[in-house]
Amino acid sequence: MPNIQPLAMASITDPELRDLITRCEKLGVPDAVFPRILAHVPSYAKALLRALLMSHTEGNVDHRLKEIIRVRLAGIAGDSYFGTLRSKQAKASGLTEERIAAATKFNEGPYTPAEKLAIQFAVQMYLDADQNDAAFYARFKEHYSEAQIMELGAFIAFHYGMQVFMRTVDARPGVSA
Repeated sequence: MPNIQPLAMASITDPELRDLITRCEKLGVPDAVFPRILAHVPSYAKALLRALLMSHTEGNVDHRLKEIIRVRLAGIAGDSYFGTLRSKQAKASGLTEERIAAATKFNEGPYTPAEKLAIQFAVQMYLDADQNDAAFYARFKEHYSEAQIMELGAFIAFHYGMQVFMRTVDARPGVSA
């Protein structure tokens, strides 16, 4: 069991928070566990879930690429919660487990040069952010606008924080209450 118990859906009365939890469940990332843990502080939960949903499903960077990055970084972080979840939207758009798994060797994987740079950017943000230097950004900007780079950076930072937090809580997907 997690160190902080998810609230039972029946005890969550805020209609917006219930809607956000439902939207997360429909997406598959996160499942209902993370939002129900956050629901201990409804105002924070609503703000974070709105940001999570926006960062993952909106913007000008392909949702499938974001999903590949999210799962790859969960693997690096050793996050057994977010690492096992999959976006139903990305899967419906054709993202396969094989394509996700290929991100462990992204330079050899079935990715475009732009996708390889985005995955490299994410991995370097996690492991050694100093590698994302001026020379890297010059190459990155050949494929992505500054707005897209900001979108990826914010997405990566946001998901990294959630992954670290969920490891400390020792949450697992599918916990029911």
